[in-house]
Amino acid sequence: MPGANQLQNFEEIFLPHLDAAYNLARWLTRNEHNAQDVAQEAYLRALRFFPGFRGDNARAWLMKIVRNTCYNWLHANRPLQEATEFEENLCPPDARAPNPEESMVQNDNGALVQKALEKLPSNFREVLILREIEGMSYKEIAEITGMPTGTVMSSLSRARGQLRQALTSLTHRGIRPSSMAKRSSGHKNAWALNPH
Repeated sequence: MPGANQLQNFEEIFLPHLDAAYNLARWLTRNEHNAQDVAQEAYLRALRFFPGFRGDNARAWLMKIVRNTCYNWLHANRPLQEATEFEENLCPPDARAPNPEESMVQNDNGALVQKALEKLPSNFREVLILREIEGMSYKEIAEITGMPTGTVMSSLSRARGQLRQALTSLTHRGIRPSSMAKRSSGHKNAWALNPH
């Protein structure tokens, strides 16, 4: 059990990142209650391994623990759900499709982007969330995911392309953001793209 001073240091360093940890867990588990459980488990793991923390990038260190905890939870609780990969042959790229940033501006509502993000495979959703919502650098994402920086960059490129395809598909099917808006559970960043 950590001492009072160690616990205070842990809280000072890692509690400011609680919203980011929950946000990543929410996007990966796709369920707010599961995300709360996973974020709590990740913080317990972080506390357990806190003596091994060397003081470099606290946010990246914690997010790596959250990511690994999420994938362990998904593997144990949803072994077949994450096995479905995006089939590129079924959704060929549309050269006329707007990029994700243009789509967000055109819709003036993050619900459409939110719905499109949910359609992406977890590995692509993960890098987009870390980069575009959490504002992490390529280097930090590489540390968290264990990918080389070049792979992070190519994964982001492919993820943006698939997000563009998903947005185009939703737009062409007549899905409107107002019909899909979800409410936050009170967490500041629970749905970082949700304007409500």
